[in-house]
Amino acid sequence: MNLLPSHPPKQPVLLTSALLLSILLVRQLPAQSHPAPNGPALAYHAVENWAKLPDGLNLAECSGVAVDKSDNVWVFNRGSHPVVEFDKNGRMLQAWNDVPVKSSHGIRVDPEGNVWLVDVAGHKVLKMSPSGHVLMVLSAVGGASGDQNAPYSFNRPTNVGFAPDGSFFITDGYGNSRVAKYTKDGEYVTQWGSKGTGDNQFNIVHDIAIDSAGKLYIADRENDRIQIFDQSGKFLGKWSNLGAAWGLAYVPRENVFFLSDGANDQIIKLDANGKILGKIGSHGKGPGKLHYPHSLAVDSTGALYVAEILNWRVQKFVPSE
Repeated sequence: MNLLPSHPPKQPVLLTSALLLSILLVRQLPAQSHPAPNGPALAYHAVENWAKLPDGLNLAECSGVAVDKSDNVWVFNRGSHPVVEFDKNGRMLQAWNDVPVKSSHGIRVDPEGNVWLVDVAGHKVLKMSPSGHVLMVLSAVGGASGDQNAPYSFNRPTNVGFAPDGSFFITDGYGNSRVAKYTKDGEYVTQWGSKGTGDNQFNIVHDIAIDSAGKLYIADRENDRIQIFDQSGKFLGKWSNLGAAWGLAYVPRENVFFLSDGANDQIIKLDANGKILGKIGSHGKGPGKLHYPHSLAVDSTGALYVAEILNWRVQKFVPSE
């Protein structure tokens, strides 16, 4: 599973289908404005040519990025090798080419080192071992989308987050408008949410972060906000006017959040009360520029990793001295 092929796989039809599907996922958004929030520029710079790939291997649209307890960086993308692991210096450690997903979205690494993949087009969530073996599948029969009230019937799910007791939450997603909770063993516990703009309603529930106190922060993408809940689904509050909330990462040592505003091609840093501390990046193609920043992760040193859909890469940003 982790060995690179000696030549590129001859799958032009599958590749074309995957690219068309990802384009449809991007273009299904409502035609609405996402005003860019105000804030000072933060002193971060991109590490140029951070990710070092072997000859003949490329990333495609990068939808997800995660960091494990060793500060290794896991990238989920829509190319021939959907899961690629790097060390913090960008040296590639492994690449998986046999991954049973239709289109990548979120990726997270749990405290035990297992890698969780969210297949947005296949309507499923996979728990994988660090070496790439399937450990758990959460999906409806045949991977079909369906009833929002069915425990495992996802409709374009987006990401997963872990509570201290091992239970986990799935944001579900583009088709459904809910957050669903499961035990560590994958047993359904509860869910909440519906389509709309009110409290406890979502318009594309797109990402999740959990703080040191166990509170859930949900990226409500097309409503330009983050909603806050306890682990039973009780609404605790919201932070509004944050641009399109695509990705979300919590930094325990600073008690702050990073949010990727994909509509405005920038990263926003927030304090524990939702106040904007500053912004990173602007629209473009070169180093330090962004085009559809989709997912975020922060390592133990404070380095920020940003997965970009339309730039086909993950950039590493570090504080400038």
